[in-house]
Amino acid sequence: MWSELQTIKMTYQAIVEGERPWTALGDFMNYWFCYAIEQRAELVEEVIREPDELTPELHQWAVFCAAAVEYLCERSSLACPDWVTDPSYMLDEPCFKGLGAHKPAIQVRLRQETPECFARRNIYCGNRIFANKYELAAEVQQRQSA
Repeated sequence: MWSELQTIKMTYQAIVEGERPWTALGDFMNYWFCYAIEQRAELVEEVIREPDELTPELHQWAVFCAAAVEYLCERSSLACPDWVTDPSYMLDEPCFKGLGAHKPAIQVRLRQETPECFARRNIYCGNRIFANKYELAAEVQQRQSA
């Protein structure tokens, strides 16, 4: 459908170049959940490269991308690429992502709900991080036809 796949490598590079992280990740999710379902392995096979001048925020997003690949591969019964297990994709300090994530009460909830592959890396984002319109639409359609 598209001339070029929006891979996780391209997604992280877009974040490095200043694109809003949730926008870049949203573009990637469109490919994962709709445009390139049959090419999912290709979407995640290339290693993401952190820049030479790495900021803590860019490192957090690299770790997030690695966790996202592991999460999506597990969820889709797809072999996870080896690069994802590199120990550099870990954080020393907890990082909370999402609306209101700076609030202590929200952080408690995020710690409880975050999938293990994110929590193990010290990224806390909750369990709805990859809720998507494609699966929601399919669920609604299935309910309506039942």
